[in-house]
Order: sequence, then structure tokens, then C-alpha cells
Amino acid sequence: MSRTPPRRYWLTGASNGIGAALAEEILKTGAHLAASSRSLAPLKALSQRYPGQVLVVAGDLTNGQRVREIGEQIAEQWGSLDTMILNAGTCEYVDASQFDSSIIEHIVRTNLLASSYCIEAARPLLQAGTAPHLVGMASSVTYLPLPRAEGYGDAKPGLRHLFESLRIDVAPQNIEMTIVSPGLTDIPLSKDVPEHLDWSADKTARYLFDLLKHRPLELPLPELLMPVLWPLPQKSGQTGLKIGKHMERNNPPIEDLP
Repeated sequence: MSRTPPRRYWLTGASNGIGAALAEEILKTGAHLAASSRSLAPLKALSQRYPGQVLVVAGDLTNGQRVREIGEQIAEQWGSLDTMILNAGTCEYVDASQFDSSIIEHIVRTNLLASSYCIEAARPLLQAGTAPHLVGMASSVTYLPLPRAEGYGDAKPGLRHLFESLRIDVAPQNIEMTIVSPGLTDIPLSKDVPEHLDWSADKTARYLFDLLKHRPLELPLPELLMPVLWPLPQKSGQTGLKIGKHMERNNPPIEDLP
């Protein structure tokens, strides 16, 4: 009896935070992982901890040519891809009194354009894969505008819209898609978060990886964001915030094999 080959993942932003923790969760299952980040050293350390399972594909994902090269490297090594997780991103806060458009350009390029480059490189590999799954890390900030989030709030909703539109177009190709909207984790961007409201990256990764196996259309986690990241002003007569209902699908999703 032939053994089922290990599932093959490409994970961006794999060197720290949720990405590093997700990489560990993926590799613990025996899967193979193409790991991307700007930082090479953490990826090499990961490959040493999981010999034979990690394909190191470091590089600047805002460089379209480098992303194409990574796609070619994965194609040469594996020939196909089963799951793509777009986790790489950045957040910088905008000071409206000294508005700097270069900050917005950098955030959009890192969070949105780089994701589009990766999708372009991954799509033919996913089409050749087994039960392909495309996952995008959006953010709970996409639910409403927040102070100083002019850049981040442009890029992450843009990523959500990209996924929602692409979901329609790739439906005939049987590529399932999930949008994840995590809140706060113990990464450098959230040092000031009250401890009792702050999920660790490890806890978040375990939770997300377990749910991703069921391939929901969306994994919203607004409870990890509101109202801690940017406390909202309490004004008399202020309209209350309403978080959208969970999305529903007509047919049950394909679930990942162990």
C-alpha cells in the first residue's frame, strides 16, 4: 500500500510572531514547508530542527522578480504546492500632523502587493497540488477605520477584497480560500496590550492551524482586537459598532488530511 505523501506548504513571514509559530505547527504534522522571510538565519535554524522537511526560500517578497524565483524553486523541488499561507506583513502608524505618504506606500507594498506577487507564483503550483488551499492573513482592523491606521487600514482591507474577488474567479479551479483576521499577539507591535487580553503567538497559531484544517471561508477573531489596540472614544449618541456575521458556504469544505 502506497503511503500518502506529506502535504506541502508555502508560508510567508515565517521568521517571527504568528508565522514562526505556524511553521512549528505545520512541521509537527510531518508536512513539508517552504519557508519565506527577509531574515535567513531563523529559517536555517528551522531547517536544522526539522531536517528534510524545510525548503528555505528567503527573500524580499516586495520584489516581484524574487517571488517568481521562489515559485520556480518550489516548482523545481516539489513540482506542486498544496497550501499557501500569506502571512508576511508590517504595520507602521501614521502621524497625521506630519503625514508621510511613503509610510503608506511601504505598508501597501508589503501587505498587499507582495501578497499578489505570491499568489501569481503559487497559483499554478496549487492547481497541480492536492486539495489546494490558499490562506490570507488579513486583520480585525478591516472591520472599521481606526486612528493612525491609514496605511495598515488601506492594505489589509485591500487584501480582503483581493481574496473575495479571487475566490469567485478560482472557484472552477477548486482552490479553496480562507481569510484570517487575527487580533493581538505577543509580537513587537503589541507590547502595550493588557496581559489578560493578549494571546501568545503560539496559542494563536495552534488555534488557527486547528481551524484551518476545516477550511472555513473566514476566521474572524475580533475579540482579540476590540477595543484594545486603538481605544475608541466614548461619546454620547455614538453609533455602536457591529461586526459582520460569519460567512457561509453552500457546500461543505474539503478538510485537510492528517
